[in-house]
Amino acid sequence: MAGFTRRAALAAAGAGALATPAILRAARPGSARRIVVIGAGVFGAWTAHHLLKRGHDVLLLDAWGPSHARASSGGESRMTRAGYGADEVYSRMARDSLPEWKSLSARAGLPIFHQIGVLFFGPPTERYLTDSATVLDRLAIRHELIQTPTLRKRFPMIAFEDETLGLYEPEFGALMARRAVQTLVAEFVAAGGRYAQKAVAPPDIRGQRLDHIVTTGGERIEGDVFVFACGPWLPKLFPAMLGKRIFPTRQEIFFFAAEAGDTQYLPGSLPGWADFNGGDIYYGFPDLENRGFKIAHDAHGPPIDPDAGDRTPRAEALADVRAFMKKRFPALADRPLSEARVCQYENSANGDLLIDRHPALSDVVLVGAGSGHGFKHGPAVGAYAAALVDGTLAKPEPRFSFASKGETQARAVH
Repeated sequence: MAGFTRRAALAAAGAGALATPAILRAARPGSARRIVVIGAGVFGAWTAHHLLKRGHDVLLLDAWGPSHARASSGGESRMTRAGYGADEVYSRMARDSLPEWKSLSARAGLPIFHQIGVLFFGPPTERYLTDSATVLDRLAIRHELIQTPTLRKRFPMIAFEDETLGLYEPEFGALMARRAVQTLVAEFVAAGGRYAQKAVAPPDIRGQRLDHIVTTGGERIEGDVFVFACGPWLPKLFPAMLGKRIFPTRQEIFFFAAEAGDTQYLPGSLPGWADFNGGDIYYGFPDLENRGFKIAHDAHGPPIDPDAGDRTPRAEALADVRAFMKKRFPALADRPLSEARVCQYENSANGDLLIDRHPALSDVVLVGAGSGHGFKHGPAVGAYAAALVDGTLAKPEPRFSFASKGETQARAVH
């Protein structure tokens, strides 16, 4: 990357300064194909990255820019952890993604991965914790099961119940979301990929192939394969097929200021954490990069329109997290709110990802349904989607198929 600076490439990508012809240029010789990836969030960016590495001619589009404020990949921090109860498929994806996140972080000007550890906790009878430990043992992923006395000694800022079991993963931690995606897109551009800020109209589905897409500005863009990785906008682009299978929900996140000079909520003292709480999960982070103590309620919020939905945090949601902090983080319960934001999950019926070919269009691949837990899997999702695109996927995962996506919400993946 001689002569390349992350700042220069980000400026070019963010401004849409990399001109895109109305019709794509010819593909490279051999098996290379013209591929258009629509959506420059974490799934789209990693898919474009892997397709470019495989030698394809890749154009990446986004309506508002990589990891913009309304994207599910926007904002500051995301948790990366391998514990998923008995869902080994996601434990493996998290394990396989972590080295790529670490490598990207090492290349970036500012850290993308903070290895602060992750602590999940709940009652000793919680199968999610013990099932997670069984899977992590099988995958040789470092972890500890910690009983109440040790939990209280190591994490005195948390008010644990008398009977509590903790699952601690020391190799995992936090990903800086917006920075990660923007860095990845900048590298994609520097390596020869093309990016443009363009909005795509809903496809005109008539035959067995798409062949081209049209931007809202009327430009026709042709390609051999089209990958739609548009998060909560997927139901708007494919309303008949996904309108009742992907459910965008409104999620609120809060940051609080600890007492001046109080270091117990800093990385190194407090890990990323989640209280399983009988399945009604609350989670958060220490004071990463001086933003404050972060907390959110993981329960699915009300439906949201990603374009027109109100992004004003609700007083009821603030009261909810304060009540939880009074129980688990009592020293912070009445501390000043320093920041709040509203984002969204785009959920499948049960929380499984969607990575599959369109059932009617042979040249369209759908990637989405991050369901609030997908960001950490970005590198593995991109590799899987790229293999699906170029026909080298050895063994499709049935849980990622369109056929498995129901129309009734019944969350099963945490």
